[in-house]
Amino acid sequence: QVQLVESGGRLVQAGDSLRLSCAASGRSLSTLNMGWFRQAPGKEREFVAGIRWTGGRTYYADSVKGRFTISRDSAKNTVYLQMASLKPEDTALYYCAGDSLGAKRAAQDMGVMTSYGYWGQGTQVTVSS
Repeated sequence: QVQLVESGGRLVQAGDSLRLSCAASGRSLSTLNMGWFRQAPGKEREFVAGIRWTGGRTYYADSVKGRFTISRDSAKNTVYLQMASLKPEDTALYYCAGDSLGAKRAAQDMGVMTSYGYWGQGTQVTVSS
């Protein structure tokens, strides 16, 4: 069983930067594809960024491309989401997720919620204008 715990969310101002962390236990992250999703009040959960287990290829939603960066530290068993130039519309509960299918996961499915079987509880990011 994999446990994922997010941290780093807080209230920031528009234009600020913030780094979210997702610490994993129970299994090495090197065996998982990892993703970040977010859910704003009254909206559906949406894909933000993903990183592939094999090769480290990254994927981003158009809304965050160029502003957010996903990375992983295998030694710390932690995945990060570095967020820059934050906007009020980035306000949401951010979730970390893990996908055990690994290299077999098709690229077009890296942004699909149902590809991920492990989820954290979320960390709140609020961006004030």
